[in-house]
Amino acid sequence: MDFELTEEQRQIRATVADFGEREIKPHAPRWDREELFPRAVVQKIGKLGFLGVAFPEQYGGGGADTLSQVIVVEGLARYDAGIALSCAAHMSLSSGHIATFAAEEHRTRYLPDMLAGRKLGAWCLTEPGSGSDAAAMITRAVRSGDDFTLNGSKMFITNGSVADVYVVMALTDAGAGRSGVSAFIVERGSAGLGNGRKIEKLGLHSSDTAEVIFENVEVPARNLIGEPGAGYRQTLQVLEAGRIGIAGWAIGIARGAMEDAAGYAKERRQFGQAIADFQAIQWMLADMATRIEASWMLTCRAAALKDRGLAFGRAASMAKLFASETAMWSTIKAVQIHGGYGYVTELPVERYMRDAKLSEIGEGTSEVQRLIIAKSLLRDGYSAE
Repeated sequence: MDFELTEEQRQIRATVADFGEREIKPHAPRWDREELFPRAVVQKIGKLGFLGVAFPEQYGGGGADTLSQVIVVEGLARYDAGIALSCAAHMSLSSGHIATFAAEEHRTRYLPDMLAGRKLGAWCLTEPGSGSDAAAMITRAVRSGDDFTLNGSKMFITNGSVADVYVVMALTDAGAGRSGVSAFIVERGSAGLGNGRKIEKLGLHSSDTAEVIFENVEVPARNLIGEPGAGYRQTLQVLEAGRIGIAGWAIGIARGAMEDAAGYAKERRQFGQAIADFQAIQWMLADMATRIEASWMLTCRAAALKDRGLAFGRAASMAKLFASETAMWSTIKAVQIHGGYGYVTELPVERYMRDAKLSEIGEGTSEVQRLIIAKSLLRDGYSAE
């Protein structure tokens, strides 16, 4: 397997880096401090074609591969993980769900605006009482003539209060368990669609996170995605693919922490020399670089398997698990290298650490990833191919 980037991928990486330096890095501290979601920046990312880089050209996408999308998310996360998360959720979850499972009518109607950044998407699965157990949802969709009526609430929804297009999972057959879950497209402005309390988070302050409430929201039956009862199977596939992007997102955070720590270590002097000369500091940097490189290889492999049409679930879980724990470990070490300056908000390294924690929780916790990997291993055996 060739892990060298193509010329197109190198160009994407360079363009994202240039955009991050100019449009994100100078403003990220203020967005974090004031908890601002900079929608205008996300729209600029859309205008550059990055929100649709891996989607079909017929809907306004770039027609590139999965790794190209990972490169976009990783590059944005290097500068602001909140912006990157909002974009990743928009691409992999909401846009991805519509592109993969919706009717052509829906793809033609929604994707061009979503891929161009003119409309933002939110993917509504998690509920206040369900967490990792997606099958335990209680949001209901009851059929009445040509419409479904949705009632319930969703929690921790990325882009939840700023989205224009919501992909919502709800029970259409409460007695069928997982087989009773269906997916719907709900548009902003629908009567009864609203938001609950503001969710204050440890990190990722530039990413909008909200409770989404449905009170007798009428949704046309034609906005059902796929067949009734297919929502849970769709959800598993969407999450499986999304984990590749989240792995890249975690790598971007880890890389930012490592690069900042290395730069600080070369400038900071103690006992008459740069702390980069101390073996203890060098070992931390070496371990960061090694873990980040290993995370990248795992992510490249998962992306390659997906694009070749091969089973990639276990590879995606491995990439997400290792990359997320690498991000958490690397950001902690980066704070340690910075010493007292790592603990104050004057420098971004403490923000990296706060942001990184969600990578071990979102889109399947580390514990869930280990379960997926172990079950796959016990069922199918191990193959390094």
